[in-house]
Amino acid sequence: MRSHAAEIWDEEAASFDDEADHGLRDPGVSDAWAALLAASLPLPPASVVDLGCGTGSLSVLLARAGHRVQGLDVSARMLDAARRKAAEQGVDAAFVRGDASRPPFRAASFDVVLARHVLWALPDPGDALAQWLALLRPSGRLVLVEGSWATGAGLSARECLALVRRHRREATVEMLDDPALWGRTITDERYLLLSRD
Repeated sequence: MRSHAAEIWDEEAASFDDEADHGLRDPGVSDAWAALLAASLPLPPASVVDLGCGTGSLSVLLARAGHRVQGLDVSARMLDAARRKAAEQGVDAAFVRGDASRPPFRAASFDVVLARHVLWALPDPGDALAQWLALLRPSGRLVLVEGSWATGAGLSARECLALVRRHRREATVEMLDDPALWGRTITDERYLLLSRD
């Protein structure tokens, strides 16, 4: 499975964790993400799929909290880094190579679908979202961390909310402007969308 996207992310893998919110190496940043996710997810142990998991930082964080986690990414090198990270931290998380647009999992097999900075980058976000929602068990939760960045890329909270509400009645947005999450002050729009129904 080689694609242009896989090649791009393979090239990024070695330096991906250099960003504070990617690597979560700073204890303060890691703690901020742990608190944010704990408030959005059911109590452990929940079955969580982390779509576009990259180097596995959130997967490992959630596994450490007691969740059963599967990470999915298109990049073999990102997944290698994720597996190393899980092993170094002594947590059990499974990592699978695949396309986040078409996750290779059974329908209704997860309590939580999590994706951070993934939906905006997919060719058909609406179709991908429908695929993701099909993975949820009844009363499962969709947790999206997205943004509309200063570069002009991204997906605004309004756009993301509209996409989700085509499929689900309930969805809320929390703006993520706390510098503790990013390791620095930010000036663009970053948010968490949570849908519980």
